[in-house]
Amino acid sequence: MNMDLDAMGILPPTHRPEDCEPTQQEIPQILLDRLARVRAQLKSRDISAAVLFDPAHVRYATGSRNMQVYSSRNPARYAFVPAEGPVVLFEFSGCEHLASHLPTIDEIRPAKAISYYFNERNTHAVTEAWADEIDDLIQRQCGGGGKVALESATSQAAFALKERGYRVLDAQEPLEQARAYKVPNEIKMIRSSLRAVEEGVRQLEASIRPGVTENEAWSKLHQHIVATDADFIETRLMNSGPRTNPWFQECSDRRIQSGELVALDTDVVGRYGYYADFSRTFLCGRDAPSRTQKDLYRMAYDQIQTNMANLKPGVSFKEYAERAWKIPPAYKSRRYFALAHGVGMNGEYPYIVHREDIDDKGYDGIIEPGMTLCVESFIGHEAGGEGVKLEEQLYVREDGQVELLSDYPFDARLLG
Repeated sequence: MNMDLDAMGILPPTHRPEDCEPTQQEIPQILLDRLARVRAQLKSRDISAAVLFDPAHVRYATGSRNMQVYSSRNPARYAFVPAEGPVVLFEFSGCEHLASHLPTIDEIRPAKAISYYFNERNTHAVTEAWADEIDDLIQRQCGGGGKVALESATSQAAFALKERGYRVLDAQEPLEQARAYKVPNEIKMIRSSLRAVEEGVRQLEASIRPGVTENEAWSKLHQHIVATDADFIETRLMNSGPRTNPWFQECSDRRIQSGELVALDTDVVGRYGYYADFSRTFLCGRDAPSRTQKDLYRMAYDQIQTNMANLKPGVSFKEYAERAWKIPPAYKSRRYFALAHGVGMNGEYPYIVHREDIDDKGYDGIIEPGMTLCVESFIGHEAGGEGVKLEEQLYVREDGQVELLSDYPFDARLLG
């Protein structure tokens, strides 16, 4: 565990079972509270209804899970969520029974798969029938309306709704705003996901030895998260030795050598669909680390510590960036693209960039209670050599205190 938490005014992670696993009585209320947040965001924008295709948005609004990765590239299941009125889940053909127990869903219908892949020359006709059905729902259940929110669908679907007189808006804004602030007991689902993934990383770390391939070690995490009812890993971010710098080099068949750094970012869509997102860098073998390796690790650690300490409710994104740990010049060009980002069912709003990037890529806002955020660091010299990736996941609680959610030890040899 991080030993500087008291000095930073950050609460330590909890492992108490009652804090890390929602009860069977709490789960239905969490789902209903999430749906209520979505509806509130739609109402505040005078949007009659949202049609959600993104599987993370469908799961957030309804609690239903089905073929998450497949659904992220195929518009073959979706949810109709009105600002007021019955919620309709359009489920993949033959899967209607999967969500029949959920309190958030009033009706389940077979989905119309609106893509060329499914329909070829009939795509236009199927899309028109899809739009007619959505139009009928809005007319009957919402009393009509001028605004419909849509995301992750085909462009032809948006055109079809527009032809029926609707103003089509991007559903990402209301959904991101809904998800950014956690409802009561939602944090228990996040902690549950993290505890499971931390055990998976322990198994991965134990497999790191000279001669093992990156892919072989990486597979240990995959095996564990599937065994603990997680969904999938979004990226392949584990690399070793010279492949640790620059960052974002994907896991490979390279064999890890003794004395090399091994860096990873979990990026796991875990238990209950919640992201477990923390990063660590390990030293392979039993040799002592080099001075350079220890210096890299210390810089990354100091960046994480400083920026965690600055994470307080009421601080603006730009203020946070200005107060951030100053990256030495030779490491700036390969900095991680974000200082911090929101996290829930995956990476989400807000997105806080470095002070150097505020004018071109940044936006302002306020760190507020209810947010869960990841604080990021990557330290790699612009001339090459190895790099260090570290990241922690935190929760800004309703009482204003900040709690560290992730709980995986740092490498004592590298930290010195």
